[in-house]
Amino acid sequence: MPMIKRLASVAKITITISSLLLSTPVFADHVVTDQIGRQVHIPDAVNRVVILQHQTLNIAVQLDAMNKVVGVLDEWKQQLGANYVRLAPQLANLPMPGGLTKVNIEELLKLKPDVVFVTNYAPADMIKQIEDGGLAVVAISLLDVPPDEAAKLNPSVKDEPAAIDAGFATGVRLIADVLGNKDKGEEMIAVTKKTRKLVADRLADIPKDKRVPVYMANPDLTTYGRGKYTGLMMERAGARNVASSIVGFKQVTMEDVLNWNPAVIFVQERYPAVVDEIKKTAAWQTIDAVKNNRVYLMPEYAKAWGYPMPEAMALGELWMAKQLYPERFQDIDMQKEADAYYKEFYHTDYRAAQ
Repeated sequence: MPMIKRLASVAKITITISSLLLSTPVFADHVVTDQIGRQVHIPDAVNRVVILQHQTLNIAVQLDAMNKVVGVLDEWKQQLGANYVRLAPQLANLPMPGGLTKVNIEELLKLKPDVVFVTNYAPADMIKQIEDGGLAVVAISLLDVPPDEAAKLNPSVKDEPAAIDAGFATGVRLIADVLGNKDKGEEMIAVTKKTRKLVADRLADIPKDKRVPVYMANPDLTTYGRGKYTGLMMERAGARNVASSIVGFKQVTMEDVLNWNPAVIFVQERYPAVVDEIKKTAAWQTIDAVKNNRVYLMPEYAKAWGYPMPEAMALGELWMAKQLYPERFQDIDMQKEADAYYKEFYHTDYRAAQ
């Protein structure tokens, strides 16, 4: 009998311990809300990520988190520019298991990532395919819009400044949280606001009808209208976006550009061939910007993308304002400003980076 009693006691203790283990929550992960409104469980310790969106990749580089990146989008060179690799040499050797709107699930699973970052307009079936593989998927838009607009390439935006400023801060905090570098994320958000008041104050007396008409030239006559960061960047720099009648990122016609007749044309650093095309093609020669030699290839930090980037907000808006109204910004040394930013976030100076 004593042996039976001891066995019964051991069994009871085992059951009790098992019950406690089953009833005790295991905090192995935490829940984040991504920028298309999805609740995502991510591990508390994220050590391996795949990034299938160039904006998130650009922010990850500046958060000094490339040691956690094990795969990137195959369009990174096209989207970030061929020279970007000098700021993140690891990019040259990283696997590329997908892109903005596609994924090679077999290649992705081989990388065993803890989290996969995708763009907000990644197809729903692409996100599901990744999730079905047991991976956490976090969608980034850097834009604060209603859920029914969040997954669109060209979402409808009622209050552009509010949607972009809030969405940028939320997106950076989300990326920094996942990558385990919240402090650097907050520093990045803070520095983007550094010159906002300076530019706003110096341009405050220029009425809208007196602002410089500007066109943002991309390959194949594509440009940015309303609802994209580029439009807000132009507005904050004192420009009047001649393409503001369109919504989002779209292709226009040469007739449209001729009718708009911009006084200044900006071209993103990643598209230098567009500058040559504009200067050499006969159809462009009657446009004021071309006649007056005001076609500018933007510096790398002035990322006039549809999504807000930290260096564009911290430096690019100021650079653009100085190009449009040089007499109002004679005291601003953009080389000095850019060097300070690059040293802080890219660990080099801008002169060395060129």
